[in-house]
Amino acid sequence: MHDLARQGPGPGRPDAVLPWRPPAADPFASALSQERPGGLVRRFAARVIDTVVAAVVVGAAAVPLGSAAYHHAKDKVDAAKLTGETVKVWLIDGTTGTQLGAVLVVAVLAGLLLEVLPTAKWGRTLGKKLVGLHVLDIEAQQPPGFGASLRRWLTYVLLDLLVIGVAGVLWCLFDRPWKQCWHDKAAHTFVAGG
Repeated sequence: MHDLARQGPGPGRPDAVLPWRPPAADPFASALSQERPGGLVRRFAARVIDTVVAAVVVGAAAVPLGSAAYHHAKDKVDAAKLTGETVKVWLIDGTTGTQLGAVLVVAVLAGLLLEVLPTAKWGRTLGKKLVGLHVLDIEAQQPPGFGASLRRWLTYVLLDLLVIGVAGVLWCLFDRPWKQCWHDKAAHTFVAGG
């Protein structure tokens, strides 16, 4: 035994060091903390809360700007009708385009302030905090940081715009062991119960 110790570890020796760690039977038992994926009902409730909060913030800007854009376009159509001729009226012009662009800017800022930054700093949005969930990096078991949080949010939003977001969200019903949606896969995160 003393000679083996001097020779160092190697294949076939009882004190050999494996170049990799075998996977644990329970992948959560080997985690740095005891975090496990959160329940799907709580995750859904958190998403509803976050969506309502974002809709209220964006709606506060969209209603007056959208109303102004509508009235501007309506005035253009009414003026065209008064000429008595068939004329082409552009509904999107410098005024309405600017107002609609401002709504888009408010929506992006709301996403950054309500979703990305809280997820990066604390690992939770308002909705997740209220239902006791948080987002963690799979390996570090820490909040994911700004880059991963931004990637997570952008993936979620872009998939929703492409109308395949429902499939990306429903993916967590079948994903094991982390119950990740597509936006979690993109960011290498999971939603933990806590």
